[in-house]
Amino acid sequence: MSNYKCLLFDLDGTLVDSRSDIINSINLMLVEFGLGALPDSQVLRFVGEGALLLVERSIRASCKTEPESREIEEGLQVFRRYYRDHLLDQTRIYPEVIDTLEHLNHLPKAVVTNKPFDFTVALLEGIGLRRYFQVVFGGDSLPVRKPAPDMLLKAAGICEVPPSGCLMIGDSRIDVAAGKAAGMKTCGYIPGFRGRTELAEAGADYLIERFGELKILVEA
Repeated sequence: MSNYKCLLFDLDGTLVDSRSDIINSINLMLVEFGLGALPDSQVLRFVGEGALLLVERSIRASCKTEPESREIEEGLQVFRRYYRDHLLDQTRIYPEVIDTLEHLNHLPKAVVTNKPFDFTVALLEGIGLRRYFQVVFGGDSLPVRKPAPDMLLKAAGICEVPPSGCLMIGDSRIDVAAGKAAGMKTCGYIPGFRGRTELAEAGADYLIERFGELKILVEA
């Protein structure tokens, strides 16, 4: 018997380690704009709240002035072009993800990410994870992104499970905040992009070091 009837997952930093391809695409965009590339750790801090904010923050950090809206929009298009070409260069599924998803195959699952929907689907299909998820929402699927609870609540509704029966799994404070706003329990994946401290400070209900720990957490 399961403690939860529906599992909702963030994508980047939770199911897949995509940091290298995101960072590379951002820095290719900056160089094309005549700006300096940023350190990996700095770009990674900007990830998690959608592509537009990622680009805006990266341009601001590189040129050290406030970018105009036109620059941000152009930067977004250039980033999208590069990321489309490099989406799967170095992105890898985290250890124990496939085994865990297979083990919990009897439960409906959703991906709820702030990554643009087209990239989300392309990544899931390209890396072989799409078949595990009944619902997939990207950052542009609804009018608002996480930490708003909307996509989580909609995903739960499609899976016909009340929020109280859902577990939201992610690697950042954004995921934890979205889960709490939706009335769901939350689980933080420590090896992801943000680490233990951010997840603990955000008040995640559970923290896991290994993805396979989900099997124990979800099953009574």
